[in-house]
Parts: sequence; C-alpha cells; structure tokens
Amino acid sequence: MDKSPDAFRTISEVAEDLDLQQHVLRFWETRFNQIKPMKRGGGRRYYRPQDVELIKGIRFMLYDQGYTIKGVQKLLKENGVQFVVAIGNGDLAAVEAIAQRRQAEAQAEAAASQPRGGEDEMLVGEARAKPSRRFFGLGRGEEDGPVQPGEGRLSRDNRALLQEALFDLLECKRLLDQVR
Repeated sequence: MDKSPDAFRTISEVAEDLDLQQHVLRFWETRFNQIKPMKRGGGRRYYRPQDVELIKGIRFMLYDQGYTIKGVQKLLKENGVQFVVAIGNGDLAAVEAIAQRRQAEAQAEAAASQPRGGEDEMLVGEARAKPSRRFFGLGRGEEDGPVQPGEGRLSRDNRALLQEALFDLLECKRLLDQVR
C-alpha cells in the first residue's frame, strides 16, 4: 500500500525514492540546516514532505547542475528554500517569479540607499541593482535580445554554449573535491 503524499517518510524511503545513499542524507543534514527531519526514539529520522522536496532540489543542483555544496548553500541563503524546491520540481514559472521578486527587492534596497539627486545618479543606482549573476538565464532584460552585427555581445546560442561549459566545469570541480 502506498503512503499518502502528506505522510512522513523514513530515511530509507527517501534514499530509495531519490536514488541516494542514507549516509549522504545524513551528511546533507550537517551541511544544509534547512533539512530538519523529525527524530524519534532511537534516532529514527522521519522526513516531512517539504523536507523531501528540498532534498530533491538539492540533489538536482548538486548532481544534475554541477553545483558545489557551497554554491547550493549560497542559493538557499540568497533565494530561499522555495527557490530550490521549485528547481527540484522543474517549476520554471515559480523559479522565474522568485528570481523576479528577488530582483525587485534588490532594486528597492538600492533605491532606498541611493541619495536623492539628479537623473545620472539614478541610473547608477539602477545599474547597481541589477543582479551580477543570472540563474539558468533568468532575469534577462532587453539587452539580451538578438545581437546586431558589430556589437560586442554574445548571442543567446553562444551564451547557452558557454553556460553548458560552465556547468561541465563545475561538475568536474565537484568530482575533484570529492576525491580530495
């Protein structure tokens, strides 16, 4: 008999569902304080559905996207648990919405800290409010449209190829870090 989607899962059930070893789940609990299974007598772990969703997102970021543990920790800190959960579920609309909300918050913070002045000063503040890194191409503006001849920017195709190469390099780094 299958469990309800709202039922708690044991560590063995989560490990089997997500194709992970149990010791990896225990290790991730030490690295990601957002994973908080309930512990019962004898130290048995029971994972809530939201814990399982978060682990699914972390697994996707580490194994499929080539992020390091520090990279995923940074994503969690900057964007929150719902962002990583949405990535794990493949919900790009939610990822986009969270990224846009985060960008709007950053712009509001920059505008609040910007001294009142002329139009030139406002443009500097707006430039500072733009995110320095983009995630999966999210948060692109009008400047990322088609490239005109003679412009010094990359086309979307070239940018995608470079991003793939970056993910491959990050995966190589993750594998090397595991060996060390």
